[in-house]
Amino acid sequence: MSILSALVTWLVNTIGKMGYTGIIALMFLESSFFPFPSEVVMPPAGYLAWKGEMSLTLALLSGIAGSLFGALFNYWLAVKLGRPFLLKYGKYFFISEQSINKAEQFFLKHGHVSTLVGRLLPVIRQYISLPAGIARMPMKTFLLFTTIGAGAWVIVLTIAGYLLGEHQALLSQYLHVISIGCVALACVIGIIYYLIVKHKKNNTEMK
Repeated sequence: MSILSALVTWLVNTIGKMGYTGIIALMFLESSFFPFPSEVVMPPAGYLAWKGEMSLTLALLSGIAGSLFGALFNYWLAVKLGRPFLLKYGKYFFISEQSINKAEQFFLKHGHVSTLVGRLLPVIRQYISLPAGIARMPMKTFLLFTTIGAGAWVIVLTIAGYLLGEHQALLSQYLHVISIGCVALACVIGIIYYLIVKHKKNNTEMK
């Protein structure tokens, strides 16, 4: 708890000094190859918004923008370098073969919607853009699904920090609840998507 409290304090001070640029930079790292958890970035931003030192809207937009830039960076890496390069040299950029395989299996199983659902799931969140790039997923679809998924995650974390206000020490007690809630939301989105796709498929076959 003391370590978490110190980390939150450091992040609050860092984000306070760097402003919205700091949020974008940290969320870029979290969303790309560097294993930096967004769970310790956006809640402090929400806290600063609660104190009136930041705009809640701009904090949210900065978080979403950073996540999207990081996802695009991973997508670009996968498109330009390909799977063999990532498997061989990814370890030097904190990208393990196991992480790539997990994300790829998830993408192959769930299709394009996985870039939305995957943004709400631990472990998968950071790496789901890699198989999307390898598969040359259409850019417009990738941007749409990634923005929705990243946006939902950023909004939940930032609002949590905003609502907790000065009680940031309680954040660790709620993070697992937030994570479970996001996993449940991902499942609901996935089910709705499959029902829509199945319905369209049935209508097409009937014609």
